[in-house]
Amino acid sequence: MTSRPQATRTRKPPGERRAEILHAAARIALDEGLERITLRRVADDLGVRPGLIGHYFPAADDLVSEAFTHAAAQERDALLPPDDHPLPPVTRLARFLVPLTDGGHLDLSRLWLNARHLSRFKPGLRSAVRAQESLTRTALTELVEEGVRAGDFTTDDALGATLHILVTVDGLGAYANDDTHPDHPALHDMALGTAERHLGLPPGTLRGAARPPGE
Repeated sequence: MTSRPQATRTRKPPGERRAEILHAAARIALDEGLERITLRRVADDLGVRPGLIGHYFPAADDLVSEAFTHAAAQERDALLPPDDHPLPPVTRLARFLVPLTDGGHLDLSRLWLNARHLSRFKPGLRSAVRAQESLTRTALTELVEEGVRAGDFTTDDALGATLHILVTVDGLGAYANDDTHPDHPALHDMALGTAERHLGLPPGTLRGAARPPGE
């Protein structure tokens, strides 16, 4: 009697496995909230043992912080993609702001609201939130400075203009969990109007710049 060869389990490279874990944790964070991320929950989603998740992330709080970082970085790359750099600054700013103001990234607005609340109690997450805020603030400030040099924008305080824009976006994001506030055009155009006022753009410029050519 001959025995059949036993199937061997293929181990994924550490970098690939770690990325898989972070992706799963970020998906849980976006769909259900950062509080729902546990080693067991991520393991169940991936069909592995919790010990494997613990090998890469011994503390659940570390996984929460890195899952937030992963999701926030993906958001920034989607809204300010490096491939768009050849486009005019006004077009890139429009592509950043219009999806945010039109609710296209509502899940991420909820994630930021969730992360800022939990960061009061989790030092690691607080550091991650600050780091992602800094990266977004720097990227947007550089875009504004480029627009000033190109003659698209008019401001003598690029950082100040950026702060006005981002605080307005964050203020709108505070309503991400509330579907009872008035659905008024002022809310949809508030961040766009703030940007246009602080950058010397005529009203309606950014919404028009976000439309594909010919529309």
